[in-house]
Amino acid sequence: MSMLPGPMAITAPTEQMREKGLEEDEIRKMSMSATHPGVRQRLWGAQARLDPTVSYEEFTFWAKVEREMEMEEGRRMKALTSGQGVMGAIKGYFNLNAYEDDKTKNDTSRSLQTHEEVTQWSKDEKTPVIKDDDGTSPIAPSGTHDIDAEWRQASRALRTATWGGIFYLITTDILGWGQTPYVFANTGYGLGVGIFILMGIAAGVSGWMIWRTFLGLDSSRFPVLSFGDPFFRLFGPGARHFINFTQALQMFLTVAVVLLGQTQLIAQLGESVDLCYIVCGIIAVVVSIASGYMRSLKHLGWFCNLSVWINVVSFIIICVAAAKYGPDPTAAVNNGILPKSWATNPVPVKTFVGTPPAEYQQTDANLFAAKFNGINSMVYAYSGALLFVAFLSEMRQPLDFWKAVFLAQAFITVVYVFFGAFAYSYYGQYSYATITQTVKPLSLQVLSNVLSLLTGWLAVFLYFNVGMKTVYIEVGQEIFNAPPITTRKGKWLWWGLGPVYWIIAFIVAMSVPEFSAFTNFVGGLFSLNFTYSFSGVMYLGYAIQEGARLPGEGFDPYTGQTIRHDTGISRWTRGFMKNWYITIPVTIFTGAGFAASGMGTWAAVLALESAYGPGGSLTTSWTCTNPFSS
Repeated sequence: MSMLPGPMAITAPTEQMREKGLEEDEIRKMSMSATHPGVRQRLWGAQARLDPTVSYEEFTFWAKVEREMEMEEGRRMKALTSGQGVMGAIKGYFNLNAYEDDKTKNDTSRSLQTHEEVTQWSKDEKTPVIKDDDGTSPIAPSGTHDIDAEWRQASRALRTATWGGIFYLITTDILGWGQTPYVFANTGYGLGVGIFILMGIAAGVSGWMIWRTFLGLDSSRFPVLSFGDPFFRLFGPGARHFINFTQALQMFLTVAVVLLGQTQLIAQLGESVDLCYIVCGIIAVVVSIASGYMRSLKHLGWFCNLSVWINVVSFIIICVAAAKYGPDPTAAVNNGILPKSWATNPVPVKTFVGTPPAEYQQTDANLFAAKFNGINSMVYAYSGALLFVAFLSEMRQPLDFWKAVFLAQAFITVVYVFFGAFAYSYYGQYSYATITQTVKPLSLQVLSNVLSLLTGWLAVFLYFNVGMKTVYIEVGQEIFNAPPITTRKGKWLWWGLGPVYWIIAFIVAMSVPEFSAFTNFVGGLFSLNFTYSFSGVMYLGYAIQEGARLPGEGFDPYTGQTIRHDTGISRWTRGFMKNWYITIPVTIFTGAGFAASGMGTWAAVLALESAYGPGGSLTTSWTCTNPFSS
């Protein structure tokens, strides 16, 4: 049954009429004392999304209303752009200006309407009164604080992204293409192609599950803005704190991973002067600290666009250089377990359809562990799902997100498989995790490394910005009452804590001797779970909550009360069994994600042990020895 109103409007209930002229505090006191159990006066928007007094049923009630409004807005937009030919329709679909211009021609009261009979203003209350199909249950006739047209218009104005724009953002995840030949060096052609396709499909499924959960929980009143928000609404504040802590830790370790990669690139660029390795690390962290003084991402929009073209140029350079000149084995040999003599007297390139034998493995002689190291790198390349909630929160029509996620994952998978197999065919066992360090001749290697440095520093800043903001807002502000980041005091505190964050990440990065094994550890323990396991947990919780509903339960917009007949394990069991055709496959998917995470983390730990142990790469970053100098 539609949540949108019928053709007739009704007057506000007597309880709301008594509220007219009262202050908000007086209304709140009446509600708390049960004198008037009417709709509670709340904050709306970002400040209200974590209100503990809002029930799951209320979140989903307004989410359903929001989706129906968006569908009607989409129909109006389609009508405005019809009759313009194929190119006109395409242009109109990706351009919101025509629709927005039409909306602004109407007065504020009309800006909220979803069809002719949906909303009409109550003359005495100045409130848009909405009714259900049967003429009962108005959605929220409680004064100007409910479904306020101007407020919603302002809220919706912040959501301007189209699915085409989100497709572009997701495909920036193609930055992972540089690791794909290394995956094939661990797994061989057969397993490499198969797992790339399987993981690509699974990443699309994860995006779909995040999308479905978002649609069921998000509204303009109670927006979903971060990965932890759905967990708060489904499982409570403890689950949200765990997700936020884990996300911040992943971002921190990712910063350390990229710092280590930047250090290696600088070291290879400075090999001709035997530049001290720890100096290379200091250069990397100093540049990173300087970029960290920017608190906003908006100034980097042009560089994000530029980075895509930088990657296209690098892609072409590496393909041409690989086919014409073959590999430089130095990076793969000196930073792994391949025989050290191969750095100066390399054996011929060799490729394998099946898993390469131990003597051709870069990180671990244990073939089972080696295969999982490759899978970890594969997952690391697909690990964009962590940002999907943020992307959805910016969309004007989040119902269209599925188009972006499936097209983007298909495109990324094709590029990954092609480039990985192509470069592996010419580089073989020397396909290092940072593929630009395998390029020959030296001139093209220098150019590729410089381009990789530029895009790498962008990644460092992005991960720092997201990770540091998560720590500052969720820990600093919420637990330690730090000043808001937008204030003067908050700005100075941000600037003071930023270098501390970088220095700790620098210490972690410089303590790891093997870049690919460290990358695989982060990928196995964190990226794999955020890409596959946690999205499964999120959707499983949503499916169970929806299946547990009993007749007569739900949110009453008249009184602001939630009716629920039972709680506890019996409710969760009923929800699981009622939607068994959803919950059982999702449970298997989620369990497979956690199992893969456990095995992948174990494989990465074994690789780190091999790097630290006898015969391993003992080139720790705390020495001055440049591993690329002869």
